[in-house]
Amino acid sequence: MNYDIIIIGAGPGGIFSAYELTKQNPSLRIAVFEAGTTLEKRKCPIDGHRIKSCIKCRSCSIMNGFGGAGAFSDGKYNITNDFGGTLYEYIGKEQSLRLMEYVDEINVSHGGEGTKMYSTAGSEFKKICIQNKLKLLDASVRHLGTDINYVVLENLYAELKDKVTFCFNTPVTRLELKDNGYRVHYQDGYADCGQCIVSVGRSGSKWMEQVCRELDIPTKSNRVDLGVRVELPAVIFSHLTDQLYESKIVYHTEKFEDKVRTFCMNPCGIVVTENTNGIVTVNGHSFGDPSRKTDNTNFALLVAKHFSEPFKDSNGYGESIARLSNMLGGGVIVQRFGDLERGRRSTVKRIEEGTVRPTLAATPGDLSLVLPKRILDGIIEMIYALDKIAPGTANDDTLLYGVEVKFYNMEVELNRHLETRYPGLYCIGDGSGVTHSLSHASASGVYVAERILETMGGALQV
Repeated sequence: MNYDIIIIGAGPGGIFSAYELTKQNPSLRIAVFEAGTTLEKRKCPIDGHRIKSCIKCRSCSIMNGFGGAGAFSDGKYNITNDFGGTLYEYIGKEQSLRLMEYVDEINVSHGGEGTKMYSTAGSEFKKICIQNKLKLLDASVRHLGTDINYVVLENLYAELKDKVTFCFNTPVTRLELKDNGYRVHYQDGYADCGQCIVSVGRSGSKWMEQVCRELDIPTKSNRVDLGVRVELPAVIFSHLTDQLYESKIVYHTEKFEDKVRTFCMNPCGIVVTENTNGIVTVNGHSFGDPSRKTDNTNFALLVAKHFSEPFKDSNGYGESIARLSNMLGGGVIVQRFGDLERGRRSTVKRIEEGTVRPTLAATPGDLSLVLPKRILDGIIEMIYALDKIAPGTANDDTLLYGVEVKFYNMEVELNRHLETRYPGLYCIGDGSGVTHSLSHASASGVYVAERILETMGGALQV
């Protein structure tokens, strides 16, 4: 099989590359290889009754398949250069924002027209945060919700399926250099292409490292973020979430001067598990449908750790901590903040007697046996700092789920076109180590599509 372009990975980067390429040049022969399945077949077996915890499927339906790991997220598209990746360092801040705004237009026109855009601009909370040694990052946020995000993806797939050859349940095993392009190997064969876009996301981190080793593509070590997911009554953060929805708040600890941040805030949402390379960690979702809202809000508290030479395996460090949690709790551990402060493990009885009803069936335990002291000290400091702007955050019954780990791919050496040392081989999205969000990953896909069209002499500016 021969194609003009092969895209490896059907996450946000791959989808928006395919969308822009087919929109501007419908005659292109494009194939998308995806390790997971189609959107409608992506079903996690955990039902809370018959199956209560991760059974480690061959391909995790939460992480893999059309839409990528973001398919069942709460669909937050943050339009900002302040967080979500370093795409702007390659293509410029104005270009980066332009492409994120263009992605937003596409989402709105494909089912997201009834959703709301939030913004921190002019918010009085910036002053309140500063007064309490916290920093509220600037962003405009389009919140689709898990349900509307799914609808948008359905509509994008409906538009692409007759223009692009999708190869689902077909993980790529190897990428080979050819004289006039690239050969993509999979279990039953191979396909050739003139240009190749690699967009494998976080779940493809180990595969990406293997490809870079085999092709001698330089990489550099990246960070890992470790922490917990906090769940508390929605009313405690309602004054923030009603106005901002997603508030990215940064704190530098007094003890170690470590950076701690809030991440992925889900008002009236649920806590969920996810499987990355066989390791069960925790995440959060929320819905636009009022009937699916809960009485709780959840968000992550993450401590960023950057490693220096000679240590290079930051993801391995995070994985080892997550495995310890899996060993002790059989998956995810949950602990009341009051129990953590008192140095005791939580029990089923204490959690049932608390005021916060857990939205995830997790094992009561002791996070101090899992997370390093420095990480845990930073989280506790941050909880007390947040308690000053959202009183009640540091209540005894606040639930902490662990562990939450944000793995970042080794950062692939790329030029300003997001192209590797080999002409026509591009690396985009979270798999590149450049982006860490839906909006940045999607924008990187559009950008590379524009670049390919330009090299083919068919560039059209959006």
